Order: sequence, then structure tokens, then C-alpha cells
Amino acid sequence: MGFEFDGDKYRQASGHQKKMGRALIAELSLRGSESILDFGCGDGTLTEELAQLVPNGRVVGIDASEGMIHVAQQLQGENLTFRQLDINRVDFEGEFDVVFSNATLHWIKDHRKLLVNIYRSLRPNGVVHYNFAGNGNCANLITVLEEVMDEERFVGYFSDFEWPWYMPGVDDYERLVGQCKFSMKRVWGETTDAYFANSEEMIGWIDQPCLVPFLIRIDAEDKGEFRHAVIEKMIERTMQTDGRCFETGRRINVRARK
Repeated sequence: MGFEFDGDKYRQASGHQKKMGRALIAELSLRGSESILDFGCGDGTLTEELAQLVPNGRVVGIDASEGMIHVAQQLQGENLTFRQLDINRVDFEGEFDVVFSNATLHWIKDHRKLLVNIYRSLRPNGVVHYNFAGNGNCANLITVLEEVMDEERFVGYFSDFEWPWYMPGVDDYERLVGQCKFSMKRVWGETTDAYFANSEEMIGWIDQPCLVPFLIRIDAEDKGEFRHAVIEKMIERTMQTDGRCFETGRRINVRARK
């Protein structure tokens, strides 16, 4: 199932994701003429930065969320385009030198299919470089969500709820990637614990994108109470003595060549 996000709010609340993405981009060693596909481009900020690095190439950003693509398309340029497209349904055939993705693919459940789609999208000798959330990521938020979902006033909304994120262990994911056709492949874990400057910054991140899959399950009259309960417990659980809020970060990084 795809979720609908507010691209403007995400742009304001995604500083930590952008920081990780820029580190990922720095590892690409681009020549300036590559054709690049950004899987799950979000608001398009990093996609635009990729386009600036390949003035003689082209960059295509895709995202399933209409709200994200609406914001991203404001950045379109001569070598930069955006398309609303579900990652699970891509059908590119040997079009790209690079497939890139930052802080997105934990929203995709079937990574076996994902890896096949990535491989097919690449030209011979093309590379894929991405990161996504792994086991242990956002441990505080997940604990709080489970607690609030289990409260008597909310539990009925989640009787058949399917958890929205795929966050495997590094070893499990390494085995999965090892089954793919790539000629070179490397998988490694990374600790990316984060401190939000204050509770307001953390709340922005909770609202977009974290709470979206949960609030769509809840009747309008109860949405505000659910959100308030999550935020209250998160502040209590994560607030440090200096006013910052702490959250765990665990990333899986993948680099492979066709």
C-alpha cells in the first residue's frame, strides 16, 4: 500500500534524512554525464543536487506520493524530471548508469522484487547505491507507537494492521542481496543515532512521515488524541537534560554493480 505525504511539511522536517543523503551522494564519484534514477525522491531536494552534479547527464526522480511529487516538480530543470510512480511498478530497461535511494526503501516490503527492478533498470556496469532503515531504527518511536496502539481507546483501529516498514537485520539483508545477479555487491550497517534540537523539531518528523500510516486508520474524532498521546510519550521518553530529543538510528547501506 502506498501512503500519501505532505511534501512541504516533509521538506521542513527531513533535515536528518538530507544529511545522510548528502553523504551518500558524496560516495558516488560522478563524472558529470551519468543518467541517474532516484528511487523515492520525496520532495526532490537531493534529486536536484544530483542533477547539478551531472550537467551533461539526466536525473529522474520517482515517488508514489502525489504530495511529494507536486513539491518536487517545482524543481524540474533541463536535466531533471519527476514522475509519480510506485517503486514496485517500475519497468525501466537498461536506462540508467546509477540508481540512488536515500532513507526510503524501508517503506517497500518486497525487496526481492525491488532488487530485480533495480538490476533491470541499470545499464551494463551501472551501479546502485542506497540506504534505508534497518533493525533497531527508531526504537523509541516504535515502542511508543506500540504502547499507544494497544490502549483501549485505540486498539480496535489496529486489529488487522500491517506494520508499514521493512527493517531487516544486516546479515539477513546481506544474504538477500547475495542472491542477486550483481557482479559486485557490498552490504554494511551503520549507526546513525540522532538528536533533534528540540521537541518541535522532533514533532515535525513524527508528523511527516512517521504518523501517516497510523492516522489513516483512525476516525477523524480520534486522530488528534492519538497524535497527542504519541507526541506526549515521545517527549517524555526522549527528552534530554539540554532540551534535545534522542532517537536511535540504524541504517543498511548497499552498493552493487551490474
